[in-house]
Amino acid sequence: METVSVLAAASGRALDPGTAVALGIGLTGLGAALAQGRAVAAALEGSTRNPAALSGTRGLMILGLGMIESVLVLVAVFLMTTRT
Repeated sequence: METVSVLAAASGRALDPGTAVALGIGLTGLGAALAQGRAVAAALEGSTRNPAALSGTRGLMILGLGMIESVLVLVAVFLMTTRT
C-alpha cells in the first residue's frame, strides 16, 4: 500500500501527492536538524571533557554531519522524483 493511500485512509479524505511530498521533506528536514544539533552538542561536550581529543572529535563530527545531510538530500530527491 502506498504512503499516500495510507495517510488518506487514516484521515478519511484524499491527500494530494504534492502535500504528501511537502510533508515528507519537512519531517525529514526536522529530523536532520535535530540530529545535527545533537551531534554538535555531543562533540562539544566531548571536547570540553577531553580537550586533547579535539582534532579527532572534530573530524568525526564533520563526517557525521555530512552523512546526516546526505540523507536529507537523498530523501528530498527521491520524494521529488517519485510519481504517483
